[in-house]
Amino acid sequence: MIPGGRVNPRQMKQMMKRLGIEQEDLGEVEEVVIRTAEKEYVFRNASVSAMTAQGQKIWQVIGEPVVRARPDATKQPAASAGPAVSEEDVALVAEKAGVSEEEARKVLEECGGEPAEAIIRLMSR
Repeated sequence: MIPGGRVNPRQMKQMMKRLGIEQEDLGEVEEVVIRTAEKEYVFRNASVSAMTAQGQKIWQVIGEPVVRARPDATKQPAASAGPAVSEEDVALVAEKAGVSEEEARKVLEECGGEPAEAIIRLMSR
């Protein structure tokens, strides 16, 4: 990345300043939590820094996370019963794949309501 391979921290700060990059260390951070649809990543006593480059803020979290399932993750799938499959899609898949409408509907639901994927899956059997 850098010719010669070795740059001391002072030179690196000067170079970043010339490029318009600012870096800030947040100091002592007690906890950082990242939540996905199914899991939580909890970083305790993490090292967090924020870098601003070209108007974008980039966050860096350094530490070992504790990964755990979200307690409310079981409630989310029940709320969404799956993708809505239209009758036109069912008829199209049944016609193109040469299967019954019941089988076409079942595969469409497995494919998230994507007709092209359902047709390919049915024809590759």
